Amino acid sequence: MKQAVLNLLASGGAFAPFRKANRHKALILMYHRFSQGDDAFSTSARAFRRQLEYLRAHYTLTTVSQLAKHLGDAEEVQPSLAAITIDDGFSDAYDIAFPLLKRYDAPATVFTVTDFIDRRSWIWTDKARFLTLHTHVEKLAMSVAGHAFEFNLNGPSSRSEAAVRINERLKLLDDNVKDEAIASIAAALKIPIPDLPPAECGPLTWEQAREMHNHGVEIASHTLTHPILTNIPDERLRTELEQSRGRVAEMIGHDSGAFCYPNGNYDGRVIREVERAGYKCAVNTEPGLNSKETNLFSLKRIPAISDFARFVKASSGFELAQARLRSNPPRSGHVE
Repeated sequence: MKQAVLNLLASGGAFAPFRKANRHKALILMYHRFSQGDDAFSTSARAFRRQLEYLRAHYTLTTVSQLAKHLGDAEEVQPSLAAITIDDGFSDAYDIAFPLLKRYDAPATVFTVTDFIDRRSWIWTDKARFLTLHTHVEKLAMSVAGHAFEFNLNGPSSRSEAAVRINERLKLLDDNVKDEAIASIAAALKIPIPDLPPAECGPLTWEQAREMHNHGVEIASHTLTHPILTNIPDERLRTELEQSRGRVAEMIGHDSGAFCYPNGNYDGRVIREVERAGYKCAVNTEPGLNSKETNLFSLKRIPAISDFARFVKASSGFELAQARLRSNPPRSGHVE
């Protein structure tokens, strides 16, 4: 859909009927990074402010744990129920998003990687971005776990694209192999990986997290170290789930019972362990709205797109209806 047409449709209320038709399905929005200016990889303060104004006008905002409790307990879904989620726990969730959440009195849920908040590790997907951005090497040609890569690193766009493609491959690997592969990439790019993330990839603090909690922002678990849970053995899986939940409860003084699957990856084994660890609900990255029939351990989310017209379109459920129509086109009937 052309941007000019999309802007006209959104401003003219063309997506309002879809929002109203889906009012008995709960909306969960997914955010990650925030920035002061426009950035292809984050939500700008300007965009987030406008989205909050829209959400406040058309939805009842709540936390993920309260939304899940309502889905599990109520006879029908409260009309126009929505939750804002922020993954990982980067410092910009506090510096940029939190002041706006307070201004609009908007509850939200921040899913924290607890070793990241404790300054013991950093989000591993940021390592490829760091390496490709800061290396002086202008071409990378190597094999990662049997997959050949060749990139020209001759500008911001090519460096970002290289990081995306490298991370896509790394997400397929067992966790120990992934770490070895990142070390090999660092060696090939002739740049050491710092023990702690640089400021642009840094986390919020527990003190900041407690302040957010005291102002209606739910702090919940996103594992200890952000591994792909389907790629790790049972013992490691249990450690990631149990210790991160315990750490949040210890540092915040509250256990929300909510969980977020890193990268959205889960299967039956992972769900069983999440339930076993005592969580009450979990969100994934599958696009969709949530009804009474939705499994509370596979709650769907809509990515929060910075462009306002696309945000209105996606959150209304229009794109979901469009996708269903494409996969099940109407048949032209005839009378025999």
